[in-house]
Amino acid sequence: MLTLPVLRWGEPYESLEADEVVHFATGEPIARVSRASGGLIQRDLRKAARARAALCAIPIDELIARAGRAGELYMHATLPMGDRTQSPDAFVHAQSASTGLPERMCRANMKKNAFVLAEMRRILTALTRGLDFDVLTRGHGEERQVPVSYQAQSPVLGLVLPSNSPGVHTLWMPIVPLQVGLVLKPGPQEPWTPYRMAAAFFEAGIPREAIAIYPGQAEVGAAVVDSCPRSLVFGGQATVDRYRGNPRVQAHGPGFSKILIGDDQVDDWERHLDVMVESVFANSGRSCINCSGIWASRHTKAIADAIARRLAGVRPLPPEHPEAALAAFTVPGVAEAISAAIDRDTQAPGVTDLTAAHREGSRLVTEGRAAYLLPTVLHASSPGAAVATQEYMFPFVTVVECPQAKMLEAIGPTLVCTAITCQEEFRRQLLDAVHIDRLNLGPVPTTQLNWLQPHEGNIVDFLFRARAFQSAPLA
Repeated sequence: MLTLPVLRWGEPYESLEADEVVHFATGEPIARVSRASGGLIQRDLRKAARARAALCAIPIDELIARAGRAGELYMHATLPMGDRTQSPDAFVHAQSASTGLPERMCRANMKKNAFVLAEMRRILTALTRGLDFDVLTRGHGEERQVPVSYQAQSPVLGLVLPSNSPGVHTLWMPIVPLQVGLVLKPGPQEPWTPYRMAAAFFEAGIPREAIAIYPGQAEVGAAVVDSCPRSLVFGGQATVDRYRGNPRVQAHGPGFSKILIGDDQVDDWERHLDVMVESVFANSGRSCINCSGIWASRHTKAIADAIARRLAGVRPLPPEHPEAALAAFTVPGVAEAISAAIDRDTQAPGVTDLTAAHREGSRLVTEGRAAYLLPTVLHASSPGAAVATQEYMFPFVTVVECPQAKMLEAIGPTLVCTAITCQEEFRRQLLDAVHIDRLNLGPVPTTQLNWLQPHEGNIVDFLFRARAFQSAPLA
């Protein structure tokens, strides 16, 4: 069994208290992970300025090159992992064993992380809008004969990471090349990516004092947020609500991502069935960019039935199976509670479970310690149904019947909106809708990201403040 220490600015520290990471299906211990404490984090964060100073001593261009090398190591090398080493295949096996994700999805997430690191120069150029990188290091400069100044708002970025979606790690890959240190609190079931990526960074020449990793429970995450001037947190809607309006925290939670089909395209909805299915089903529905609602003014029952038919044959497979597509729920009772909530939702007037007629047996499938939820497609005859804006961490979607004129006021906050329409007036309304974050015009899956676009708030804008600046020579 692996032993993973706390990483205090690159230096391992084994605490007296530890937590076990176990196999989701067998309960077998996989790793013993040292547990950090709030007091330890507060003491260590007094040295946070050293992390940025160590990174600022290396030009951003060089950090970008080292990040690319780290991506290659992360993807292909056997790297230190606690008191042992870990190959890429062993990493995939461990991540799948603790998170319930099929191994092929773990490999796909590895490729995403490596791609972002390989393309870091283009990504940072896009996120900084073509700014000379040296301006971020110096704090001031000139762009197009105009003086500019950018001030780092924190020497480090705190991250409270989830266990259920390793894909979110792409959001913090640009931080080190921006000369900002990392303070990572891993998800209890997914310590693997933070530790492997830190090892890859160190092997590629990133200063060890630029990265700290503090495993633990909820109180450790709270200590990271309290101690860091800027933090990213991941959680449910309650987490998002807790930090709403707090400029020090960027909270990532449910996406409530949607597909809207305009009146000019809805009669040809079958042409877009593949886009709808992929948006719902990719990555086992675990991402905030998975589609949880499809809205149209007509043909909605036919749309819901067609999606239900396409997904009806999906069943749990062993995580190592090359066609495994469903992730297991690893926390006892969660899958049962979600299934019961959906059953209650279907009792509401105008709400129908279209998958019930096509699947064999129950939505809930248990295999030993593991629980799975089979893909579920509901139909709501009006946007007033509570389920119209629900989201769950498995392939789940509600097809909502709603007049086009009422869609934008009814859909609520939406992380990704794919709008399938050619109507100029509707497109203009979509462009002006402030409650939509990412907007796709045309048949683009909600799960298809352009890495040159900010995912959910520009990280550069979050970490750096543009300010007025002047200088004059001394007499």
